[in-house]
Amino acid sequence: MQPSPTHRASFSIGNEAAARRVVDVLTEVFFEGDAAVAAFERPDGQWDVTLHFAESPNHELLRELVATSAGNDIAATLAFDTVEAKDWVKASLEDLVPVPAGRFVVHGSHDRDRVAPNKLAIEIEAALAFGTGHHGTTRGCLLLLDHVLKRAQPKRVLDLGTGTGVLGIAAAKALHRAVLASDIDPPSVRVAAENAALNETGQYVRVIRATGFAAPDFAKSGPFDLVLANILANPLRQLAGPMARHLAPGARVILSGLLTHQAPAVIAAYRARGLVPLRHLRIEGWSSLLLRKMD
Repeated sequence: MQPSPTHRASFSIGNEAAARRVVDVLTEVFFEGDAAVAAFERPDGQWDVTLHFAESPNHELLRELVATSAGNDIAATLAFDTVEAKDWVKASLEDLVPVPAGRFVVHGSHDRDRVAPNKLAIEIEAALAFGTGHHGTTRGCLLLLDHVLKRAQPKRVLDLGTGTGVLGIAAAKALHRAVLASDIDPPSVRVAAENAALNETGQYVRVIRATGFAAPDFAKSGPFDLVLANILANPLRQLAGPMARHLAPGARVILSGLLTHQAPAVIAAYRARGLVPLRHLRIEGWSSLLLRKMD
């Protein structure tokens, strides 16, 4: 039986706050499983919002929802189409090769035998959660993690906004120590835990669902010697204060998920909390930062 095509609705909007507002509205309206809603920032600062449906959605209702949350002008640009039914994960993996980042190599199961034995292999499949290793932000974080681990052996590690768990898994593989990983998104928590088990780091990586630093697990597991946070620029700025309070003296912090032009504002937010920048990697228009908390 030929599978049915996926129905797609998409539009662009001018800034992150507006994108988050409309995504929140759409996520609340559609039950889990009815629609997959995603928003991504483009290099020009615009945000692309896309919804995928298994069944054809009510076009007028969707336009009304977008108009209510984003305005009539944005709603008028809402475009509908269908996506060919195929195994998109399999198709995407055909073009994905192992990604080296220092001592780490991120790969899919189809490339398991192509990783050199002297590398730390991290097997991550394309999934609902973010982070297959092929994005510049993930690679930047892994390169900075490799840099840190050549100079220190942090005992308490946090992977904040873990996505697929790739950064927490990398730290656990290199250190053989407990890593706390958190994400606000339930599917990401599930995927990260599954990937930790797949990579034989399930005994080290503990994944929790949490917003920011609100959960008591952070106080129990900290203060942290190393934090990895591959999120977005605005949340990173907002987390500067809470993160600083959960850091040990001399702790290293690796931040990413920000476009290069957003880096100065993020650096300023953390410098105001006593963290100084040590390294700044720029990969494919994205910035990854390494900072150190003053003793």
